[in-house]
Amino acid sequence: MVKFKDYYDTLGVSRSATDKEIKSAYRKLARQHHPDANPGDKAAEDKFKDIAEAYEVLKDPEKRRRYDMLGSGWKAGADFQPPPDFGGFNFDFGDLGDLGKGSPFSDFFEMVFGQTLRQAAGRGGQAPPRGAPGRAGQDQEAEIELSVEELARGTTRMIQVSAPGMRSKTLEVKIPAGVRGGSRVRVPGEGAPSALGGARGDLYLKVKVKPHPYYSLDGDSLISEAQISPAQAVLGGEVTVTTIDGLVRITVPAGTQPGRLLRLRGKGLPKIKRQERGDHLVRIKIVVPTQLSAEEKALYEKLALIEHDRLRATSGT
Repeated sequence: MVKFKDYYDTLGVSRSATDKEIKSAYRKLARQHHPDANPGDKAAEDKFKDIAEAYEVLKDPEKRRRYDMLGSGWKAGADFQPPPDFGGFNFDFGDLGDLGKGSPFSDFFEMVFGQTLRQAAGRGGQAPPRGAPGRAGQDQEAEIELSVEELARGTTRMIQVSAPGMRSKTLEVKIPAGVRGGSRVRVPGEGAPSALGGARGDLYLKVKVKPHPYYSLDGDSLISEAQISPAQAVLGGEVTVTTIDGLVRITVPAGTQPGRLLRLRGKGLPKIKRQERGDHLVRIKIVVPTQLSAEEKALYEKLALIEHDRLRATSGT
């Protein structure tokens, strides 16, 4: 049996403590017991691990809810066996692995939040021998920010990863063309190690798209804006548009209205696993000049008179 750990007591807060109170208590205790502030003090190091473990659970609403399901009847020091089907979670272990060899978390934590050794091993409560096949480690997730150009062409990134009980390392990760914001890129075998001798979990990189000064996204389509003058809107003409493939000249039809979308087919983002691309949509914006030469002003005044006469003739007044 392992010993039940009262995380609320560890942080010195009540079971009804708010997130703010829990965070404040953790920061105060972590500063006091951090190994850097207590070099060579094994007791302080152990205390710091207990504090970090308690905060790891209580700071997360779902983990805290899961922990609270154990009920208030358990007391620190009592032999503990978790209820059935107490599954695991994915955790952000931070730099706690630097504090020592193996998992920085207690047997209680591993039993409740990493699957019980008895359930996972199926050996009557005994952990499997070191090196024996077992349950794989937890998958981990991190965020990676990509530009629109990297979505379109793919890229290679150097990223630093860390897992509990292991030193951080730098990986070269290839991001395929066609990924989208919110999608995940799998990096096999770079997740958390298994506490039961199984394979390591996987690392998933969740894609976030950097804001772009020129493009916005709509599924597979890129959207940009082209500014034209009132004369171009009336008479039509050509404008230059910047695409991810370079500059392209497009024709603006006569009588174009503001907000109209002109389509450049196949100039958008590539579709992953498909040999085709989305479109580039050009939204037309009509820009009214604020400074006119004397000649331009005279021409606009003449145009205004012509329009006035045309409206009078149309209305019959």
